[in-house]
Amino acid sequence: MERTFIAIKPDGVQRGLVGEIIRRFENKGFTLVGMKFVTVSRELAEQHYDVHKDKPFFSSLVSFITSGPVVAMVWEGKDVIASARKIIGATKPNEADPGTIRGDFGIDIGRNLIHGSDAEDTAKKEIDLWFQPQELVSWEPSMTQWLYE
Repeated sequence: MERTFIAIKPDGVQRGLVGEIIRRFENKGFTLVGMKFVTVSRELAEQHYDVHKDKPFFSSLVSFITSGPVVAMVWEGKDVIASARKIIGATKPNEADPGTIRGDFGIDIGRNLIHGSDAEDTAKKEIDLWFQPQELVSWEPSMTQWLYE
């Protein structure tokens, strides 16, 4: 099973979309193995967005993610990284398909509600950055037999 990192950004929290976003991942059949409600430090934000440090929008990314509480999560399942990206939708909400989180709730790229890892190596790096190993729970939901061959 694969794992991915998902964060509901401050705009998603402030807009009361936490339950709706979690519901979409649960309804798909993915397993929640870690979750915490945090205020992101500047240091963590800079590490998280390190890949963008030389881009002009780096400062605004850091400022936004530290502007309010974030729900950080780790989800597990078959092909969860690619599937999560589809559930989330395109980065620019006006390009995101209806039925995706950003397509249904997003309006502006700077307030696009959610972050999801884009590849296996990124997921590992982000999970390790946001969670200690003891904060993740390995378990098998009873519905697993109805999801996978």
